[in-house]
Amino acid sequence: MKKTTIILLSIFIGMLMLPVQVLSQNWQPMFEGESFDGWTKLNGDAEYQIEGNVITGIAKLNTPNTFLATDRNYSDFIVEFDVKVDPRLNSGVQIRSESRDDYMDGRVHGYQVEIDPSKRAWSGGIYDEARRGWLYPITKNEACSDAFQNGLWNSYRIEAVGNEIKTWINGFQCSNLYDNMTSEGFIALQVHSINDEDQDGATVQWRDVKILTENLSDHRMKDDPDAEVINWVPNTLTESEKRHGWRLLWDGETTDGWRGANAETFPDRGWVIEDETLSVIESDGTESPFGDIVTEQEFSDFIFEVEFKITEGANSGIKYFVIEGLNPGSGSEIGPEYQILDNENHPDANQGVAGNRTVASLYDMITAENLSEENRDDIRFKGNGEWNKARIVAEGNSVEHWLNNVKVVEYERGSQIYRNLVQKSKYNVYENFGEAEAGHILLQDHGNRVSFRSIKIREL
Repeated sequence: MKKTTIILLSIFIGMLMLPVQVLSQNWQPMFEGESFDGWTKLNGDAEYQIEGNVITGIAKLNTPNTFLATDRNYSDFIVEFDVKVDPRLNSGVQIRSESRDDYMDGRVHGYQVEIDPSKRAWSGGIYDEARRGWLYPITKNEACSDAFQNGLWNSYRIEAVGNEIKTWINGFQCSNLYDNMTSEGFIALQVHSINDEDQDGATVQWRDVKILTENLSDHRMKDDPDAEVINWVPNTLTESEKRHGWRLLWDGETTDGWRGANAETFPDRGWVIEDETLSVIESDGTESPFGDIVTEQEFSDFIFEVEFKITEGANSGIKYFVIEGLNPGSGSEIGPEYQILDNENHPDANQGVAGNRTVASLYDMITAENLSEENRDDIRFKGNGEWNKARIVAEGNSVEHWLNNVKVVEYERGSQIYRNLVQKSKYNVYENFGEAEAGHILLQDHGNRVSFRSIKIREL
């Protein structure tokens, strides 16, 4: 009761602070109250009913996801609605979405704003239905995690303008996504598929669904700093990222800022730049046949991000706090490693101890696990041939690995636990391994084709 009162008070205060023109916006209702004219049901056989300004979706056993989609496409818009969902049921609202015969036999795909009454509490996050999976999970925004109220009506706001997609629930901003894959498409209300008889007949309800399509710049909400930008537009920085100190470590066109490990220049073969993508080409599968590359600058406290894409059977890695010269001769330079690996097809996944050489792990030391979702083993790797986002956070001795915005590893450099792990690893021959105050960041050549883009850093 106390949390609900605080949320309602926050909404009221927020409305008092809105400019006068926002309160007089020319909203257009998306349902006329008597029929589903202008909407079409797609994919599944769940039922939708309408009564006044309330639309009710009713879950049906053993039918695919069902969508009630607008016949019209929308590009830039602001949508608002209230939603109430049975706590047993997951749901969502599609935006800028499509259903085409040439894509998965007409399966609905595109951006979905999540309605999630589970303990995970990712309501307001953005999922890419039937394409890339989670683009903006609610893993770092506690205010949003607490905003959704089970069993009650919840007010949603979605702003889709240019490459920006932002969401609010009950006045709290949840997502701040930048993405450029799809610029327009239909809006659709989802009834999720179910396979449990106990969920048969569960409902999700929407009311007061309305849209703005004109003069959007006059009516946009101010960003909440707790809703961190997640940017999937390749090799770019948003204005918000720049204000928060992010900078690109690779410009998408040249080798500026990088050189070969233990070298003065960039490798003259093996690394290629094509279509704003930096790739190491396929060779013989051994360590560093063409040579690893490192940042010219050393870093101490930082947040590092890079998108990577692997081919079948590929092996690579991102190393940090790298001190050159620790591994003279052939082979890769030494530093703590964020593993990049095809777990299904590379033998290294079954070596080491308990999976500590799998993708996103602290190589040979700590196994990557889903630390953001209770009772879920999947670390949400998007697969071979897809772009995955690696994130390494190093502040003092505390280090985190993130994969696609899900935390998968955390540890303390220099702790007794960490030093015990080092002693049991292949790095036990290196004194004070991984405990340097600063070092280079390294992208590894392991003889397989791996691609990188959107390489950026924020120094703390």
